[in-house]
Amino acid sequence: MSSSDSSSWARALVQISPYTFSAIGIAVSIGVSVLGAAWGIFITGSSLIGAAIKAPRITSKNLISVIFCEAVAIYGVIVAIILQTKLESVPSAQIHDPESLRAGYAIFASGLIVGFAYLVCGVCVGIIGSSCALSDAQNSSLFVKILVIEIFGSALGLFGVIVGIIMSSQATWPAKA
Repeated sequence: MSSSDSSSWARALVQISPYTFSAIGIAVSIGVSVLGAAWGIFITGSSLIGAAIKAPRITSKNLISVIFCEAVAIYGVIVAIILQTKLESVPSAQIHDPESLRAGYAIFASGLIVGFAYLVCGVCVGIIGSSCALSDAQNSSLFVKILVIEIFGSALGLFGVIVGIIMSSQATWPAKA
């Protein structure tokens, strides 16, 4: 294997526009967080409908679990907007400068971390919401106790926002000449 073969991936990654990586990161932030919210709504909604057959009284108050899942998608959109504001126009002569590449990779990594953090958060909130609906159908005194656990599960998503903001702060584009 020659030295040019071993660096072909590195050369390819350097030749791709940092705007491409930024756009992919922003898209992953929105898309995967919405997927996590949808998955959580599917999990909690199906259990809610099933448990409501036994105890119709749980339907309205357990919709809070669906709202928590939807908040996951909203957080992903908010972070994508924050990442979008980090994009700056750079002259084409500076597009492959190390600062531009670093900024593009920072936005890309931010989007990946936020997207997958919210995927897991959405599933977490969905599973807890499902448990909340099923346990509330059996014993109504358990609703508030499990709702507190669901709030803590949803709060885990805030760590995704914090990490995304910290990582995106590394996105400093080169000064325009």
